[in-house]
Amino acid sequence: MDKKIYLTSSLVLSALSSMAQGERPNIVYIMTDDHTAQMLSAYGNSPIETPNLDRIAHDGVLFRNSFVANSLSGPSRACMLTGKHSHKNGFTNNEHGIFDGSQQTMPKLMQAAGYQTALIGKWHLVSTPTGFDHWDILTGQGEYYNPTFHHSDGTKSIEQGYCTNVITDKAIEWMENRDKEKPFILFVHQKACHRDWLPELKYIREYEDQTFEMPANFWDNHEGRIAAQQQEMSIASDHDMDLIYDNKAYLPGDTSRLSDNYLAYVERLSKEDQQKYWVFYDSLSCDFKRQHLEGEALVNWKFQRYMRDYAKVTKSLDDNVGRLLDYLRDNGMLENTLVVYTSDQGFYMGEHGFFDKRFMYEESLNTPLLMRLPDGYKRRGDVTEMVQNIDYAPTFLDMAGAKIPSDIQGESLVPLLKGEKTIGKWRDAIYYHFYEFPAEHMVKRHYGVRTNRYKLIHFYNDIDEWEMFDLKNDPQEMHNIYNDPAYAKVQKDMHKKLKAMKKKYDDPIE
Repeated sequence: MDKKIYLTSSLVLSALSSMAQGERPNIVYIMTDDHTAQMLSAYGNSPIETPNLDRIAHDGVLFRNSFVANSLSGPSRACMLTGKHSHKNGFTNNEHGIFDGSQQTMPKLMQAAGYQTALIGKWHLVSTPTGFDHWDILTGQGEYYNPTFHHSDGTKSIEQGYCTNVITDKAIEWMENRDKEKPFILFVHQKACHRDWLPELKYIREYEDQTFEMPANFWDNHEGRIAAQQQEMSIASDHDMDLIYDNKAYLPGDTSRLSDNYLAYVERLSKEDQQKYWVFYDSLSCDFKRQHLEGEALVNWKFQRYMRDYAKVTKSLDDNVGRLLDYLRDNGMLENTLVVYTSDQGFYMGEHGFFDKRFMYEESLNTPLLMRLPDGYKRRGDVTEMVQNIDYAPTFLDMAGAKIPSDIQGESLVPLLKGEKTIGKWRDAIYYHFYEFPAEHMVKRHYGVRTNRYKLIHFYNDIDEWEMFDLKNDPQEMHNIYNDPAYAKVQKDMHKKLKAMKKKYDDPIE
């Protein structure tokens, strides 16, 4: 073959290859644990600043109506991986579930489409990850200090450093060593902002001079909401936090209790770093004992401690989102990479007096979702259409040019991201189902439907209670309007909608 022709052919093939990869963006999917929109400043009204997360929203899109299908860590991850509701993917709760890794998953389909796949960080699905070319996962919930990792080569190691930083280090290392000729999807699953909220030591004194304002409905008595009355996730009565005094852990109102788990987490630090930790928290404990707080003063003290500790781990999280964005920018990858930021669900920061998640109320049903879009995707600013975490799988497959299997229940967000008018009408409702009861925090099993304005919830199993809310007139969900004659027609329509959603998603619950 003529050398000139050979070189020309090689250049053409190289150009075609580059074009093909350019049309198929890389995907960096960052998922945190228990990070809520109320603590992300891009959403407005946050008491803390998250400048690096805000960069994603500023350069891309922010979803105002982003929801989960089951507000619990493991089940939410299973919904993301499969694009299916919990009853279809088989992982309904954390207490008794083991994710079936042999089933069809989005990472396996991305592999088949020619993508490199990697998972770094929290897995929390009990089984061994499948569908990933490489993985480094935490043990269970993982540890903030010097965390243990299990690796895809069958080994495990204790990594020195703060968990949020270490996960980012490993994610960047994988991107450095990947096959540069192939597109990739990288799942960066942070432990933050999960309890116990143990801060990076450089931020141990951060926010200590800030007084956080209680939500307007903190003292909600849950009138007309029986399930809410029977939960065990109240900051005032159920949320204990560890304090250290004379190197022994104690809790407000229970100085005899020793929290071995908490001490074990801190003891992962070096002796020198442990000393730094105890110097600070001993001072808090001594101050707490001197005050002899009770009643509302004690509750406010617990709320301030809760908010400050949560904010500290969020600050390190924001730092590391910035590190990932900077790496992509500095290596010329940002314009051909979809960067997704979300959490496994929302979280209560004192709304209704709650901590944790689980309920179908807005704060835990909603999850933050930000996307920095690759070239060719025109949407910018707020996205108000209702989306759900079952939509991630079909979206990534669509972007990869892969066929979306018919049994995936989510919808591709690509038409929204391209700024195109969707064919027909975008979904007008989302479906939710929570299964974990009896269990920690004692939130009753329930399912329901949410439209743009109304929400209908059925609590079942050892209870048979209905709740309905007008989200326009009662955004804080304080007034159960079920059986209110003024809403009789709405109630009837919502029951029809719920029945239709159960049929659509083939949920056999009666």
